[in-house]
Amino acid sequence: MVADGMLTRKRYREVPPRVDYELTQRARELMPILGALARWGFDWAWSPPRASERISLGAIFRLAPGLVHPPADVSGVVELTVQNGEAGEPLSYAVSISGGDVTLEERTAENPAARVSGPPPAWISAFSPGGGREGLEITGDEKLAGALLDGLALGGARTAEAAGDGEHGADSGAAA
Repeated sequence: MVADGMLTRKRYREVPPRVDYELTQRARELMPILGALARWGFDWAWSPPRASERISLGAIFRLAPGLVHPPADVSGVVELTVQNGEAGEPLSYAVSISGGDVTLEERTAENPAARVSGPPPAWISAFSPGGGREGLEITGDEKLAGALLDGLALGGARTAEAAGDGEHGADSGAAA
């Protein structure tokens, strides 16, 4: 992807070695398309995860720039933390919202306006059709956190559209 101009690669002279990758403008322009594909897959192919399936919450979070479309008057930084993430370590993401735009960095946030934290099952429930946020701990600016979580809840778009056109029910895409 570096050779194709989708990522930049920065190598640090440290022990152990560290390399950072960042999306280029060319890759960022694909985010709305990736978000639309994720929504389509969720709407038409979603089924509850099987016990053998691994859910990558980080993959969902990384799509935030393509999935989340907050109102222009909502702004701030939200820290998302998955407790007991991969290898038992917490995984943190700093999501910045400003002027209707969303950016994400895989790190803890400095002075976030809101924090959302929970174990993987709580995050999966929050993103599932009809799922709730009861297992997530939300602190700080609840409007800001809610705008982000609403955008990341992959079932929200089809459910909202279905309410208006009557073409699909709220359970569309869920496997039997």
